[in-house]
Amino acid sequence: MSETAVRARAAKQATAVAFIGSGFAFANWAARIPQVRDRLDLSSAQLGLVLLAIAAGSVVALPLAGPAVTRFGSRRTVQAMAVLFGIALAVAALGHLAGVWPLVVGLFLFGLANGAWDVGMNVQGARVEQELGRSIMSRFHAGWSCGTVAGALVGALMVALSVPVAVHLTVVAVLVGLAVPVAVRRFLPDGAAHEEPTSGGGALTAWREPRTLLVGLFVLAFAFAEGAANDWINVALIDGYDASATVGAVGFAVFLAAMTTARWFGPPLLDRHGRVPVLRVCAVVAGAGLLLYVFAPNIPLALVGALLWGLGTSLGFPTGMSAAADDPRRSAARVSVVASIGYCAFLGGPPLIGFLAEHWGILDSLLVVAVLLAIAVVITPALRPLRVEED
Repeated sequence: MSETAVRARAAKQATAVAFIGSGFAFANWAARIPQVRDRLDLSSAQLGLVLLAIAAGSVVALPLAGPAVTRFGSRRTVQAMAVLFGIALAVAALGHLAGVWPLVVGLFLFGLANGAWDVGMNVQGARVEQELGRSIMSRFHAGWSCGTVAGALVGALMVALSVPVAVHLTVVAVLVGLAVPVAVRRFLPDGAAHEEPTSGGGALTAWREPRTLLVGLFVLAFAFAEGAANDWINVALIDGYDASATVGAVGFAVFLAAMTTARWFGPPLLDRHGRVPVLRVCAVVAGAGLLLYVFAPNIPLALVGALLWGLGTSLGFPTGMSAAADDPRRSAARVSVVASIGYCAFLGGPPLIGFLAEHWGILDSLLVVAVLLAIAVVITPALRPLRVEED
């Protein structure tokens, strides 16, 4: 095996650690939200406002992440953000003992670190793809999902053992803040990315590129489809089909299992058939699954709809990130723009569907996802691989 192949394989493993570590850390926090709420005696509305601090941090970080990765590289960015993430998690863990405002500060830093970390590891994931000559980005995103499962299981164990929130999350913070920076030392250099202007002009230019904006819109559609499922599949089964809470949880698990499995086994399809036809089929399958989920006459068919919804949604977000990074010279700025657009779905999707559900009902409100997926079908050609020499 050549030295280049050895370095690419090491970078692949390091990138996987970055994705898994991000998911693991986030899920450990999520698993302890009920205990934090009870400690501070927060209502549901108050808790929602507190959690908005994470979104606010991400909104600030995502547009700035492109210039940061351009200036410092994906390795240094992820290393710094993993350390900041650990500090933020520890501040939130200890801060909730002192009151709401220390917790909010910790969560804002948490979102800030998570947003920039996300851009950095996606830039590196695309770089590894280019070095290996294979479509593997979705497997990195499957790793993130596996990390969330592991984090949720650890969180559940800590709750069962009555381990204090501050102790649990501080240990996780130290683990992530030390392990991830060491692992990502094996990242590959970001190609010619450092040739971009360090003043931020590269990022501003990317916001004016039609292809980049279309890729961002495509990613937004799939992020909305994924986020809507994460937030509402469980509730919609219970409220829309009069299912038990257990069946609601099963529906959510079916969606996650389908999405994670397809992300792992999907790359060969992308390599064999190309992005555009595969992603167009994905959008159609996701839309068909959503429609079946909404209009199914019974719960078993609704679960089949959730399965198809997960399978179809799987490849859109990660492959959109790969498309944004086709040109290594501009990958940081373009991934930052695409991520900023895509994450709007995670931020605005839940309240939009909640608002529509008040007027139309929870199942019918999900039809807005089908509209976005239809748009994704139309604009899929924008993700055709970019020939760098033409740019």
